[in-house]
Amino acid sequence: MVQDALRLMDERARQKGIALRLVMDGDVPESISTDPTRLRQVLINLLGNAVKFTDQGAVTLTMRRLDDAQDKLAFEVADTGIGMTPEQLSRLYQPFVQADTSTTRRYGGTGLGLAITRRCIDIMGGAISARSAPGSGTTFEFTIDTGDLTGIPAARLRSTEAKEGNGVLRLPSAARQPLSGIRVLLAEDGIDNQRLIRFHLERAGAHVEMVDNGAKAVERVQDSSRMSRHDVILMDMQMPVMDGYEAVRRLTAAGTRTPIIALTAHAMAGDREKCLETGCHDYLCKPVDARALIAAIRHAIAPGATECTMIRRPDDVASELLNRLSDQAPPHAAAG
Repeated sequence: MVQDALRLMDERARQKGIALRLVMDGDVPESISTDPTRLRQVLINLLGNAVKFTDQGAVTLTMRRLDDAQDKLAFEVADTGIGMTPEQLSRLYQPFVQADTSTTRRYGGTGLGLAITRRCIDIMGGAISARSAPGSGTTFEFTIDTGDLTGIPAARLRSTEAKEGNGVLRLPSAARQPLSGIRVLLAEDGIDNQRLIRFHLERAGAHVEMVDNGAKAVERVQDSSRMSRHDVILMDMQMPVMDGYEAVRRLTAAGTRTPIIALTAHAMAGDREKCLETGCHDYLCKPVDARALIAAIRHAIAPGATECTMIRRPDDVASELLNRLSDQAPPHAAAG
């Protein structure tokens, strides 16, 4: 699982000329009992932020067992990036808040990722903290419950830098590909979301084309011929140049019959209805769950398919959702 997260970040880190390192400090268990989807999302969010805000130097992910707790595993993501002030640190986990407006203008994003990260860590029985100083980088550390580690061997991966052909493991191909041959147009401006969603889709067998704003999505759909037409469109509703709402309106007005599935990070009451009224066929909330994504696509392209569950997490049902998820017994997740 850690390899999955690092693989998603590797290309972007190399493009920026920064090192991406994995360090295992002491005997780290080969696998733990936790929620793999949420752990992967946390790692992707923290590593993605670290790479985004680092222009030179390195991003290092360190894993270790806590000395005073046998059932806790600690992860540390340290970067050599722009850093933050104490005031910025105090507002770090508020939804839709970034360090300041200049950060938003330069780096983009909604400011929701760390709020989601903290919530996921809470569900996994852990805690998160951060330390930083302007110009000196930022370090996030979080812990999670591991479950019973009796009989679990230590991982053997050595400390390394992620390079092409060195330090990144090839992922096993999926045993079944429920989206084999399906052509998907993904309109999403967030680099990390692009990588994560594309990873899920291609592992399920889909062919993915990406654009980063609504105007390009409209242009691509209008220019597509019958032979290159997409089977489904995944549309982020908050994008620069032209947002998803306007793009869907234009596509609908032009008579586009390709199913459109809305992607939104806001997850507020009324978002689903707004997306459907605009012309979307379905609605998914980020962070996107792979199974829900595949189910939504299959439902959109297969007449008579079983009704799929809408994924939405408005504030008025958040507590109930978290309580329900906390009661679920997590599967084992590979630590390395």
